[in-house]
Amino acid sequence: MPKTKAIIKIQNIVTSATLNQKVDLNAIVNSYPTAEYRPDRFPGLVFRIKRPKTATLIFSSGKMICTGAKSEQESRIAIMKVVKELKMGGIIIVNKPDLKVVNIVASASLGGQIDLDKTVSSLTKTMYEPEQFPGLIYRMDEPKVVILIFASGSLVCTGAKKEQDVYDAVHKLHVILEEQNLIFYE
Repeated sequence: MPKTKAIIKIQNIVTSATLNQKVDLNAIVNSYPTAEYRPDRFPGLVFRIKRPKTATLIFSSGKMICTGAKSEQESRIAIMKVVKELKMGGIIIVNKPDLKVVNIVASASLGGQIDLDKTVSSLTKTMYEPEQFPGLIYRMDEPKVVILIFASGSLVCTGAKKEQDVYDAVHKLHVILEEQNLIFYE
């Protein structure tokens, strides 16, 4: 068990959804002038909501990508709220969206200094080029995530598909760093 408890904060959850039908993006813009749609620049429409504060990309294929949520539940709520808004705006949506979390990004602080030079030789699947980037890139197999490790003890975890994977990965790394005396507390 690590000497200190890691402080973990979910920063962003990216969820994809599909409506399994075509969507008229121009009709959405007509009903919602605040929606951002510039087909000459990007094929998707950006639909923002305030609660939960998210942005959802909507494509004419019926695919949607929601970003900005801070939990899986918040992400689901946001997509369902966007679908409800579209229906209220006269957009016919026949199916309930199929949802899938595609990426979770979290930050963490382990509360100690990490010796990155020793860490790169102790862990497998790492990349560390301090002249290019100050963090060590660690590809963990189980759970399958990528963790950026900084000398300050700060981490960025990305690639998780479930929130629990973030907590498991950070805890697992923290234990490894302590067992191999790679983290130092003041």
